Amino acid sequence: MGKIIFTDTEEEFEIPDGEEIADVCEEAGVPFACTEGVCGTCVIEVKEGMENLTPFTQEEEDFLGEMEEERLACQCKLKNGCVKITF
Repeated sequence: MGKIIFTDTEEEFEIPDGEEIADVCEEAGVPFACTEGVCGTCVIEVKEGMENLTPFTQEEEDFLGEMEEERLACQCKLKNGCVKITF
């Protein structure tokens, strides 16, 4: 079991390892439109724990360009541990 923490709202969600983070992101207020990684409405900034998310998808590489702190919430899964996010 891992944890997603939203630094904007201080909300914390526990989710199973390997689970997509989209549902908890949407519940916390991250906007979603296409959920396919092409519109970019669900861009989040990972403040801590990038290593606890799955690797970047091709959709993220195509959309984001530089991949340092930003991710597309619709494309991420939690591997394990804790991830701190802002949006």
